[in-house]
Amino acid sequence: MPTIAVDKAALFEALGQDYTTEEFDELCFEFGIELDEDTSTSDRPVVNGKQEPAQLKIEIPANRYDMLCFEGISLMLNIFRGKRDAPQYTLAPPPGGQLEQLTAHKEVSGRAFAGCKCTMLNPQQTSRIRPYVAGAILRNIKFTQARYESFIALQDKLHQNLARQRTLVAIGTHDLDTIQGPFTYEALPPEQIKFVPLNQAKSMNAVEMMKFYENDKHLSRYLHIIKDSPVYPVILDANRTVCSMPPIINSNHSKISLKTRNVFIDITATDKTKAEIVNNIIVTMFSQYTSEPFTVEPIQINSPHNHQTRQVPDLTPRETQASISYINSCCGLSLSASDICSLLRKMCYAASPSSASENLIDVHVPPTRADVLHQADIMEDVAISYGFNNLPRSFPNISGTVAQPLAINKLSDIVRLEAAMAGWSEVLPLILCSHAENFAHLNRVDDGSTAVRLANPKTAEYQVVRTSLLPGLLKTLRENKHHSVPIKIFEVSDVAFKDMSLERKSRNERHFAAAFLSKNSGFETVHGLMDRVMLMLKSAFMTSEEGLEGMEAGLSAYWISEVDDKTFLPGHAAAIHLRMGGKDRVIGTFGILHPSVLEKFELRYPVSTLEINVEVFL
Repeated sequence: MPTIAVDKAALFEALGQDYTTEEFDELCFEFGIELDEDTSTSDRPVVNGKQEPAQLKIEIPANRYDMLCFEGISLMLNIFRGKRDAPQYTLAPPPGGQLEQLTAHKEVSGRAFAGCKCTMLNPQQTSRIRPYVAGAILRNIKFTQARYESFIALQDKLHQNLARQRTLVAIGTHDLDTIQGPFTYEALPPEQIKFVPLNQAKSMNAVEMMKFYENDKHLSRYLHIIKDSPVYPVILDANRTVCSMPPIINSNHSKISLKTRNVFIDITATDKTKAEIVNNIIVTMFSQYTSEPFTVEPIQINSPHNHQTRQVPDLTPRETQASISYINSCCGLSLSASDICSLLRKMCYAASPSSASENLIDVHVPPTRADVLHQADIMEDVAISYGFNNLPRSFPNISGTVAQPLAINKLSDIVRLEAAMAGWSEVLPLILCSHAENFAHLNRVDDGSTAVRLANPKTAEYQVVRTSLLPGLLKTLRENKHHSVPIKIFEVSDVAFKDMSLERKSRNERHFAAAFLSKNSGFETVHGLMDRVMLMLKSAFMTSEEGLEGMEAGLSAYWISEVDDKTFLPGHAAAIHLRMGGKDRVIGTFGILHPSVLEKFELRYPVSTLEINVEVFL
């Protein structure tokens, strides 16, 4: 969980009450956060002749992005303690009524992946870099040193977690009085982007900047996101003055300071939802310092290439419903609709009994609570507001369940136990491996459609998520080849494959694999293990496909056939066919490894291997 350090005296002043360490620790526990450290009880360093102010280091749940700053912590604790009502966020146009315009050009409207080699794509694909853009304006804001530092710290916290090191979202903040709208979001060749980077005095083009920041301990970690692209994203004002080159750095020209009164915020992203969440969090937390508290000036995003226009941010509370019986059953309570609504108000919701049903309440989720996805989240906040220590200590009458293993894990344990009882030793290699180990070392060709690749691997040893269990087994044999032979090892674990039809574009598949190293081939040994496992899985062995005629539909059977697989010695490999539910499929292979495979994994003796997909037996 992220840890936020806040000034102790300032927080207690915002809360309107002084607490002892024990009392504040109890308050944090009641609200669902945790006091990690109170530095007032320890020796603090002396800076410029003054002792550093006492701080409270508070651990925040990873889903509470609204509490990653002093402003969020103080606001939410005050609402929880009933010291104030939840704020009503307002979108207000500028005095003239004309919203600032930000136009996204067509060149940034596609997708790009961090670290991709865009030179391999066609010219139209290479021009697409960070497709989503959002923003807002905080008008007439009043910064102090503490507020300014908190503003910068919140951006950094969001960059590190929700924004995934700026790969998903990058935040730019500018002094609006130093630049002039309307703004444009473009993608230009790096040689054409020239400006003075933040906190620098010399003007550089983007190529020079990339080289300049290679050794910068802070910014060097982000260069890979756009470095290999032929075009870089850039935000320009009406005079073609560079505001920022996301996700790397802002321009020194529009640098914000304590004197800044109007802040222009730009958000660029590869994920639209994350962009909206980050935008909402930034403006809701710091709009309390504007001349009209909790008022935000929206901007208009124009996309002429796809004929879309929208205003951002959208601070309208999300409407949802929650079941009263569900909340009461989970908490072991008998609360009325009005009681639940009162408790939810302490957690920053607006709630009222529903007119549609006596068992429902209408809930308005504030824009600060992107973590609320289901009525289970609402139920949890009711329990927090009621007080976990006040909940009855009884077993829930409806929601209580008896834990059971997932079906695939139960099946894996059965296979694992059978292999162990047959005298094989289980190993647990890493799920990541090098591209060569997963393909070339096994005499396999990567067609680009199967393996999930890491965008920015730290070492060549961990480049892809394995698509086979064999590399891990063979590396294990390599590292243990000084042991006496034979060596019999197995693994039951997941492999991963690309699957563009799924939301996460990949899927896991549970496999069982075994490897036998000895002075002889051991083909019959892995064959015997396969037969034992298939027998345990209640699949009958058939000598050929013809023997399946007349088999009942509810039964399963398998047979083997010779296969030409370059991983194995020619004529010494077999495919495993399974008929189940009236369907035939190949579920795996086994055989004697090719000498070139043994050479690449530095193995001196013959090795026979087996690998099957066990998910088909569910």
